Amino acid sequence: MNKATVTEIRKQFEKALEEVRDTAALEALKHGYLGRKGIIAGLFAGIREVPPESRKETGELLNSLKTDLSAAIDARSMQFAVPRKQKEITDFSMPGYAMHHGSRHPLTQAVDDMLNIFQHLGFDIAYGPEVETDWYNFESLNFPPDHPARDMQDTFYTEGGGVLRTHTSPVQTRYMSTHKPPVRIVAPGRVFRNEAISARSYCLFHQIEGLYIDEGITFADLKGTIELFCRLYYGKDVRIKFRGSYFPFTEPSAEIDVSCFLCGGKGCPVCKQSGWLEIMGCGMVDPNVLKAVNYDSERYSGYAFGLGIERMLMMRLGINDIRILFENDVEFLKQF
Repeated sequence: MNKATVTEIRKQFEKALEEVRDTAALEALKHGYLGRKGIIAGLFAGIREVPPESRKETGELLNSLKTDLSAAIDARSMQFAVPRKQKEITDFSMPGYAMHHGSRHPLTQAVDDMLNIFQHLGFDIAYGPEVETDWYNFESLNFPPDHPARDMQDTFYTEGGGVLRTHTSPVQTRYMSTHKPPVRIVAPGRVFRNEAISARSYCLFHQIEGLYIDEGITFADLKGTIELFCRLYYGKDVRIKFRGSYFPFTEPSAEIDVSCFLCGGKGCPVCKQSGWLEIMGCGMVDPNVLKAVNYDSERYSGYAFGLGIERMLMMRLGINDIRILFENDVEFLKQF
């Protein structure tokens, strides 16, 4: 191998390169000269046969040849490259792309709407922890350890002996423990019950508890407050019914029904043909609850009520499955 050999190979390459008409032919030429088994690789393999005193010069010739051939192939490939389109001109006077706007979850909207009504009625808002002690969740609300009413609420217990609150009523006794009468609050929040998940029940839901303690409070005050709230939330044509009931922390107690929105009170499967839908429980605060927070039950009286947000929202929107409120289905949420 000598300089004349390298010159001859260079001439052969240049002639072959001139005849290339497409990228496939160029790729074949590159593979033939610069591939692992190509002509250049063969020349490098033959250096061992060159006399030792000439190997350095021969290696430099081959490196120069390889570099020149690679540069020639790259330059030729640019001739086959697809020319880029002329940069499009942006017309800033055209309207932009439509963007999807998010919104508050319907449950959040319902809570905000209800709290806004209660605030206009003079109630303050109070909050409490979701992991409660047995005393606040049960005993302070007239649930002694062996009280059968404890069986009415399937409770989640923590390893430390606490409970996931089964209602937001503990906020009432927590608030009363640090505030003197008069007390007028509503307590919104999540509650938890160990119940089977179905179209009508879930393991967690949202409540708003209401409490009003002062001198001379009667059941008539409770009735007027509830009726005004229902008309402000559901509309002036809603009909309301009080039914006698039982709750450990109120006496007397009642459950409140409103006329069914789906059938207009005529009777349908949702209201079980009764024309009425239950929305909340209420009653006059039991004297034992007042005594638990060191209130004078001879001087003070009051009422309490508790409503389920999901149930009231389902009635208002005509939703027949509570699970859809927790599935975060985008198509469902887009409606709100």
